[in-house]
Amino acid sequence: MGHLVIAGTDTDVGKTVVTAALAALARARGRSVAVVKPVQTGVVPGEDGDLAAVRRLSGVEDLHELARFPEPLAPATAARRAGLRAPSVATLANTIRRLAGRELVLVEGAGGLLVELDGNGGTLADLAGLLAAPVVVVVRSGLGTLNASALTCEALRARGLACAGIVIGSWPAEPDLAERCNLEDLPRYTSAPLLGRMPAGAGELEPAAFLAAARDGLAAAHDALAAAHDALAAAHDGPVRGRRSSRSITSPG
Repeated sequence: MGHLVIAGTDTDVGKTVVTAALAALARARGRSVAVVKPVQTGVVPGEDGDLAAVRRLSGVEDLHELARFPEPLAPATAARRAGLRAPSVATLANTIRRLAGRELVLVEGAGGLLVELDGNGGTLADLAGLLAAPVVVVVRSGLGTLNASALTCEALRARGLACAGIVIGSWPAEPDLAERCNLEDLPRYTSAPLLGRMPAGAGELEPAAFLAAARDGLAAAHDALAAAHDALAAAHDGPVRGRRSSRSITSPG
């Protein structure tokens, strides 16, 4: 399948849970899978970041954190305030390409699609373009999600990037009226398929229960994402253009 980027409409929408679910599904199918966090913020050296949750939930051990900054801010801002230089998007892409021996490489973003990852204004959208990777957009379930989801998918299309589909990162046990309506409205607003929804609280489950939740919530996602990646590869002779052109867990800290 190659590379797959997991973006969100915002922070704390469930990107890590969805990334772990996709990793768990791929692992259960016997695929070799690596998970990359290009930039982790809000954690200090030695503290567990998002990849620790991915490992616990999915059982995947091939994990790569490429940069880390302590304050819970946008990556470029966190790097600047720490007096550090964030790796450029081009450098991140080159590092991720070195994982080419895996059947699937999942790349989890930080914040939203257009949050700056480096000091040059490079974003997750630019990284997806350099990797020629389709993007899964993780969205909220409730009121307000339609506009944010539509804008994110529109930003992808404006950059010539493929949206493989959308996933609701946290679906409540008792959805309200807006949430029930959003199930029908999200694909129309975003012009992208709704690949599934992960139940609220999935990040607290034990691995076996988490895999069952992933299978139930993202039943059609794995095959749909493989098809999206194959279509993207057929449509592009070279890399898709964005705005710009190991140990386990691998960490700079």
